Amino acid sequence: MSAGLSGKKTVNSFWTRGMCCILLLNVLVSCGNVPNGEEEPDKPVVKHESFDHDPSKFKEHREQTERFVTRNLYGPYGVHTNFQDSGQADTVATGHEVLSESAGLLMRYYALTNQRDAFQAEWELAKRVFELPSGFSYRYSPKHDKKYAINAAVDDLRIIRALHEAGNHFDRQEYVEMADAYGKRFFDFNVKGGKLYDFYDETYRVTNDFVTLCYIDLSTLKQLPVPAKQKSALIGNMQKILQNGYLSDSFPFYETRFQYDTDTYRSEEIRTVESLLTILALSEAGLERTESIAYLKEQVRKGTLYGQYDRNGTPLNDVQSTAIYAITAMIGSEVQDAELYEDSIKQMEKFRVMDGKSPLDGGFGDPVTKTAFSFDNLMALLAYAH
Repeated sequence: MSAGLSGKKTVNSFWTRGMCCILLLNVLVSCGNVPNGEEEPDKPVVKHESFDHDPSKFKEHREQTERFVTRNLYGPYGVHTNFQDSGQADTVATGHEVLSESAGLLMRYYALTNQRDAFQAEWELAKRVFELPSGFSYRYSPKHDKKYAINAAVDDLRIIRALHEAGNHFDRQEYVEMADAYGKRFFDFNVKGGKLYDFYDETYRVTNDFVTLCYIDLSTLKQLPVPAKQKSALIGNMQKILQNGYLSDSFPFYETRFQYDTDTYRSEEIRTVESLLTILALSEAGLERTESIAYLKEQVRKGTLYGQYDRNGTPLNDVQSTAIYAITAMIGSEVQDAELYEDSIKQMEKFRVMDGKSPLDGGFGDPVTKTAFSFDNLMALLAYAH
């Protein structure tokens, strides 16, 4: 499950709006309107005293999952979207199609676990498979040899972030220089007027007209090599959109997207993975709401985080996933809450396959249907690495 959406021209015709809806369906693989308020949240942010996390505690499980991903979920073009193949012709990525999302997640994992050679190999493959003049294609189909001419801002930012992390962890300045080069290109195509846009389509040379909140990676946006005035405007705008997307203290999740032309939020339903990624981005910037963390701690402890909710916090299904608890683990790590981290890993590992006779052994998936998704397994690796 993954969360996906932005160039130079904004075309307001009915045709373009219709086309952007189609493009949104293509880019989003997973990952009542509310006016944009003027006031920022005034609740204090509380960091926890200590986070006594022993990285070796889950080392064996992490390595088992890594082996599953690199041996059984991996092909000539990268990490397969699903263990089971498909016709690779749907509006969303399926089967053995590959995503720049997956490449970025695996690059981040290799950087955080100090695997320099593996990082370099994944980076070289990502460039060969996904690079476009304007960014990185969000998706490639090996079966049809089709590279989609659309990027996804969140995936490009993830790759840029991975390059920065590699530069820091491996003490290699060339990675930082590459991050800056790709960061400048990203700014040129996906940022306009101090606003981040979800995707840029090379074929039509257009962006969409909104931003998906879980695409706003404040930490990476702050590292873009652009003039201070432009960066300040971008960070200020996007931080405001994130913080004002808060739903309520009783259901402390976040809106799905912000529509620039109407200055309103839109959320048909609240997808948990998307809200959690928004909370993670805020946590990395020290802007998390205490209400959100308290809510997550309670739901994780009880094992009752579900895939979708209405705006009042009523579950719309009883679906749970590896990725949901992997992200709450990362949030726990960021806010230095050992209880949230440990409880999240415990819930996450309920989806782990431990069967030496299964091709999914060591991974996260359904051994009966032999379904295992890239996003679940790669997010689990990152949770272990945090």
